[in-house]
Amino acid sequence: MSTTSKASQRITALLDDNSFVEIGALVTARATDFNMKPNETPSDGCITGYGVIGGKPVYVYSQDASVMNGTIGEMHARKIAGLYDLAMKTGSPVIGLIDSAGLRLQEAADALNAFGAIYMKQTLASGIIPQITAILGTCGGGLALFPTLTDFTFMEEKDARLFVNAPNALDGNVITKCDSSTAAFQSEESGIVDVVADEATVLAKIRDLIAFLPSNSNEGSDIVECTDDLNRVNEELAGCAGDTSIALSILADNNDFFEVKAGYAKDMVVGFMKLDGVTVGAVANRSEICDEEGKVAEKLDAVLSKQGCEKAADFVNFCDAYEIPVLTLTNVKGYKATMCSEKGIAKAAAKLTYAFANATVPKVNVVVGKALGTAAIAMNSKAIGADMTFAWPDAQIGTMEGKLAAKIMYDGQGADVINEKAAEYDALNCSAGSAARRGYVDSIVEPADTRKYVIGAFEVLFTKSEDRPAKKHGTV
Repeated sequence: MSTTSKASQRITALLDDNSFVEIGALVTARATDFNMKPNETPSDGCITGYGVIGGKPVYVYSQDASVMNGTIGEMHARKIAGLYDLAMKTGSPVIGLIDSAGLRLQEAADALNAFGAIYMKQTLASGIIPQITAILGTCGGGLALFPTLTDFTFMEEKDARLFVNAPNALDGNVITKCDSSTAAFQSEESGIVDVVADEATVLAKIRDLIAFLPSNSNEGSDIVECTDDLNRVNEELAGCAGDTSIALSILADNNDFFEVKAGYAKDMVVGFMKLDGVTVGAVANRSEICDEEGKVAEKLDAVLSKQGCEKAADFVNFCDAYEIPVLTLTNVKGYKATMCSEKGIAKAAAKLTYAFANATVPKVNVVVGKALGTAAIAMNSKAIGADMTFAWPDAQIGTMEGKLAAKIMYDGQGADVINEKAAEYDALNCSAGSAARRGYVDSIVEPADTRKYVIGAFEVLFTKSEDRPAKKHGTV
């Protein structure tokens, strides 16, 4: 492997020291049309091989933009496809480092078929081995399907570009008006990108993510020795029902929570954590965003949005495919009510409901705030398959808040009657206690004690096995 190319330097920075073994170093392009010369295409613009990250074997390819701008032709694609074959045989993740101008025009139909061959390998690998893509240069046109066919996408924050159609090719747009190819746009608006950072941090973050993931779907949730107190009491949790990203960090072993898609659909938090050394996927509603000093910087409605539902559903599907248990922190009172949201919220909420109901991994739900209406049902409720459900003492669980229910049931009566009946409704039908009496909540726990109860629940559920009706796959 050339030690001077940027593509090789990226592999060196990503993997454990001296662990990379290159495959196909002598491959060159076969095409000779349009003055192409084999000696001008070393490794055909793609370095492929295997190595180790934190002791875990991984397969990696890195596109070399110094060779025909990293364009993909027949042999370039054959190397990536061969890498996928090896990864599938050995049950190891594939990491792609993208820096390419896209289709190699000189190879025409061969290059086009090459793209399809890679799409096929990515599709076959989905749900069997984790796939991670890092966009470190250009990723445009049909190449934009590479990251979207994989599980997690990282993107360099300044110079990387991701697009199907270039910004200037969009009707009514120019790049100076809206650069739709930037990391900011693709992480905050489209939700394709999970992590945005400088290149060195992107590679470091991929290493962090690998530490949470199993190598394949047969391995089960990643397990390491826990060095944290399993019964740790956290009084500060009581104030974190709003910003649940902070709550999850507090709950996690050694306070290590790896959030993905943090810039997209901020009303929903998803990411990975360790509990007693076992990787757990976390999904949580969010109604506040706190700054670095812990002060509330932004208020959000405690509602399900179309984007939030889709973000959470995709994450739950990934966790279920790789036997990763799921923890939810519920704080939701309804659905986002805007004209734009109404166009897709029903389908998105159905997708979220289906994802939780369809998942057979251990599922634990903690109601930390409101759990009102059918939006709460969609958030991993006991009705759709949560194995254990806990609630904080002040949680509200029911159809709607008492005041609104009283206004409907006692329409036209005075404020005194409304207030009286609202208090009565809250006590009888909208409290954690009332839900627990009906069996919809297993235990009411103090916020400070949440960690030990959740860990205990997952320990009990470790050997969970659940049969489902035989079918090829669902259609939601």
